[in-house]
Amino acid sequence: MAFDRIPAAGPRTRRRNALLEALELFRGADPNTRLSTVVAFLYLCENEGFCVSELAAAAGMTLATASRAARSLTAAEAPGALPPALGLAEIRPQGKIRALYLTATGRALRDRLDETIVHATPIVKQD
Repeated sequence: MAFDRIPAAGPRTRRRNALLEALELFRGADPNTRLSTVVAFLYLCENEGFCVSELAAAAGMTLATASRAARSLTAAEAPGALPPALGLAEIRPQGKIRALYLTATGRALRDRLDETIVHATPIVKQD
């Protein structure tokens, strides 16, 4: 996915806050990306090496939802990948578990979101 080619807000609109920017990045990559996939990505950014059950517990998802979200974060050619197959994460076997890690694309998106957060615009304008 080409997350780096998704434009920022246009000149006629107020600059997006960090949350809207994150959601727009995912919508720009694939308009059918589920919120659970975005949430899974954000938790994975903070907790690389999580297994699916840890992701489910941290994100308050069912195990099935966390599994689907994790598999939709992987690349299309990965075993068990689900659409939109964003290529942001990979599943690596570690003993009895399969751990989730960000790919180079995932790390680049994480860094872009971090930069957006640093320069965030509040949701409510202060008068």
